[in-house]
Amino acid sequence: MKKKLINKVLPFGVVLVSSVVMAMGSHAQTVTIPVETQNNALVLQTDGDKTLKMVYFGSKLGNAKEYEQIGKMYRQADDSGVLTEAYMASGSQSLAEPAITVTHTDGNKSLNLIYVSHTVTKVDEDVSLLAVNLKDPVYPFEVTLYYKTYFKEDVTEQWSVIKHNEKGEVTLNKYASANLNLKGNGFWLKQYHGNWALEMQPEEAKLTHGIKTIDSKLGTRANLYEPSMFMVSMDKPATEDEGKVVLGALEWSGNFKIDLELDVSNNLRVIAGINNAAAEYHLKPAQEFTTPAFVYTYSDHGKGDASRKLQRWARKYKIVDGQGDRLTLLNNWESTYFDFNESKLFGLLKDTKKLGVDLFLLDDGWFGNKFPRNGDHAGLGDWQENKLKLPNGIGSLVKEATADGVKFGIWIEPEMVNPKSELYSKHPDWVIKQPNRPEKYFRNQLVLDLANPKVQDFVFGIVDDLFTKNPTLAYIKWDCNAVIYNAYSAYLKKDQSHLYTDYVFGLYKVLERVRAKYPKVPLMLCSGGGGRVDYGALKYFTEFWPSDNTEPLERVFIQWEYSYFYPAMTSSNHVTDWGKQPIKFRTDVAMMGKLGFDIVVSKLSEQDLDYVHDALKNYEYLKDAIWHGDQYRLQSPWDNDAASIMYVNDSKSKAVVFNYLVNNRYGAGTKVPIRLKGLDPQKKYLVKEINLYPGSNSSIENNLVLTGDFLMTVGINPDVNSGRTSVVLQLEESR
Repeated sequence: MKKKLINKVLPFGVVLVSSVVMAMGSHAQTVTIPVETQNNALVLQTDGDKTLKMVYFGSKLGNAKEYEQIGKMYRQADDSGVLTEAYMASGSQSLAEPAITVTHTDGNKSLNLIYVSHTVTKVDEDVSLLAVNLKDPVYPFEVTLYYKTYFKEDVTEQWSVIKHNEKGEVTLNKYASANLNLKGNGFWLKQYHGNWALEMQPEEAKLTHGIKTIDSKLGTRANLYEPSMFMVSMDKPATEDEGKVVLGALEWSGNFKIDLELDVSNNLRVIAGINNAAAEYHLKPAQEFTTPAFVYTYSDHGKGDASRKLQRWARKYKIVDGQGDRLTLLNNWESTYFDFNESKLFGLLKDTKKLGVDLFLLDDGWFGNKFPRNGDHAGLGDWQENKLKLPNGIGSLVKEATADGVKFGIWIEPEMVNPKSELYSKHPDWVIKQPNRPEKYFRNQLVLDLANPKVQDFVFGIVDDLFTKNPTLAYIKWDCNAVIYNAYSAYLKKDQSHLYTDYVFGLYKVLERVRAKYPKVPLMLCSGGGGRVDYGALKYFTEFWPSDNTEPLERVFIQWEYSYFYPAMTSSNHVTDWGKQPIKFRTDVAMMGKLGFDIVVSKLSEQDLDYVHDALKNYEYLKDAIWHGDQYRLQSPWDNDAASIMYVNDSKSKAVVFNYLVNNRYGAGTKVPIRLKGLDPQKKYLVKEINLYPGSNSSIENNLVLTGDFLMTVGINPDVNSGRTSVVLQLEESR
């Protein structure tokens, strides 16, 4: 038997170390495929039966050839070896929770996937794509596993492509995107739960034997109760700066399922993908089914380091214009709700200029004539300007905005319909509803069937018509307020189990068309708050709305948790009249991300307006650090009287530290210095307090210059207390 030894280092992130049998034999030799990024490695390896296993995940080794030894080490400890398959199929030799389950055309439900080959494609200097082909030796059925690695960012996207050549349809009963195998001395899961105005409530607990499932069956607005983002700490609970941790998120805007199975050998298996509940998919011969990507990163330096990796990746590769600019804005919702007319809006356009922001955003209520949108009971689906409110149409507002020196944006909710609408009357077959059951409403509305290409055309037409008629329209807020009840598609007929999946595919087709024609127009992703925040949707949007809860104290906590997974520039934070906090506190909190306002400008006092003008100037100066810099969480709001969060630009020449009092008990505040992070220890920094309210003085020493070494080793006390509830510190390199 002749052997050909391949030991070739492939460029840009993937190392191949394999021993390939060149002659026929009963068993193949081991093929080892380390998938490396700058600091991490995921190692795939075949056994003697050509079963592909994931034998390692963690920090990369200095000698790539030693990856070959990993599988041997674990086989000595566990001869079964069945629980480490890279993509576990059900019905044959594997007994754990599967990543894929199928029903063949003959009714057989077994599947055995063996390694056939793999290829590596160099995308660019930073990105590589590994494709591993697996086939069933009995049935003409195959799965290709894809690993897209971002070398410098230590981030991997993983998905699968499933196809077959059987004589008839095969049913996909379960079809996950990824199947990770983690090894450690215990695992701790940090997950999230929530509801409207209560997004991103964290929980962390040690995983016990059995299966823990995070999932959604809501159809749309899928993250309302359980977001699809999570963290897993290995060996011990990771802190902000210490410990081994994996951050993961599914890039999918519909029903998802994440299974975390701690097996009998104390290995943790993470299976992430589309939720297969009521969602079996019928696959025709030669048809390919591509699962959504599961994105993850690993760090052995804690949650903060892992989150910065994910943020850098998102800015560079995922979100629209992630390395570009954003618009500050004034929204009319909290000042008018549905009660406005052209004259009132003209006044708000002048207030936009007076406030000093870039854009005016017209929210809900501008459309519908036979069924006017004067509340949330009617009008959705009828996207014509309301003639009583806007007798001269949207065009007159866009023209007036231009004359006032500001841009104009508008709110839409194109996926939805009110039963009280002309659209519902004309096209009841476009609506998701059971034909023989009473309609059940969420916020007095139903969902349009985006599995239907005609509905996709209609939804795209809403956006396209607005831009065609108003070429200088500068912003869209895209909302999605309802979940799917009584799931049924008149279009899909016998394939009703496709609805939850095809709805999202249809949504993405619409968004792809929008982006193809309007590639960089800012779009805000909203879903009754943060009900749809995921990278599957964010690849088409510039930003998202974290929560309808804009009470600033609550927002400190909500924005803190979102920041583990999403860059600051994607988080739309608006100053509103929610809560009892002063305008300074509200503005300081909103400056943690993409700043906006939803207030009655005419009711601001002269001092309040002066403060906002000053804050906007500071924001303009610091926005590059906030939007594109590295984020460091210094003091958690969950464990301290004051929360502290910091942003540092790439050159480490400029930074900003936001500090907020989150405990109103007597004597609460910062008593000792807070150690900063991310600075250059050799540089000197001028530290000064900014965003001071008119007439107030800072308790921070004037013209204070300290080294990065001092600021990171000793720290600085921002002096947060009941009289100074929010303190913003600016750091600038001192020459």
